[in-house]
Amino acid sequence: MDEVMNLLASDDVNALNAVFKLTLSLLLGCIVGLERKRKGQIAGLRTFALISMGATLAMILSIYIPQEYMGLKNGDPGRVAAQVITGVGFLGAGAIIQMKGSVRGLTTAAGIWMVATIGMAVGVGMYAVSVIATLLIIFILVTLERYEHKLNIGQESKIVRVKVKGIMGTQSDYSEIFARHSIHVSDEYLKFDYEQDFTIINFVILTKGGVDFAALFSEIHDVQPTISITLTNEVNI
Repeated sequence: MDEVMNLLASDDVNALNAVFKLTLSLLLGCIVGLERKRKGQIAGLRTFALISMGATLAMILSIYIPQEYMGLKNGDPGRVAAQVITGVGFLGAGAIIQMKGSVRGLTTAAGIWMVATIGMAVGVGMYAVSVIATLLIIFILVTLERYEHKLNIGQESKIVRVKVKGIMGTQSDYSEIFARHSIHVSDEYLKFDYEQDFTIINFVILTKGGVDFAALFSEIHDVQPTISITLTNEVNI
């Protein structure tokens, strides 16, 4: 048992501590990925696990190669670490979905970057720090989110798309309805179709939680003959 513990704690790369590091980074990545998948994000359990393991393996290689082939005990893991962070930036950018009027995936992209650094920390043997960092990530993603919703912190951008019969003359009635529901309209996009005689208006709104959209839509419908009302995240005219 003492020999096993010594191998695990060794600064030199060996088969046992390499497997242990990869397994630990796999588990830590899965924990964060599971939370993201629970929120419906495309980057989930497998993605985070692979990123964490990949970063760990990169750090193992950065220590192993100088140690075995150059006679250096510590090597230069900083070079590989820099390249890992750069490469992870592309994955983070891919997780961000930008649409007209809203941006989604920023939290997942930040999680990808953080999990990569956790993987590198595991790779250099900072086990306790890696576990604590993972727990802190879960605290941020779960507990702080609930706290934000409870205190109604921040505003969310949404699109209310209204399609009405005929060519619309004014939007002032709609503005009054949004104001009554404490909704801020940050922008508007209009489309007049004279051939088929209808109007589409996209209201880019900023709203906090607790808005009764059913009541809001009912009031909007009563302004003038309405074909459809849609709540979405993308402007479409």
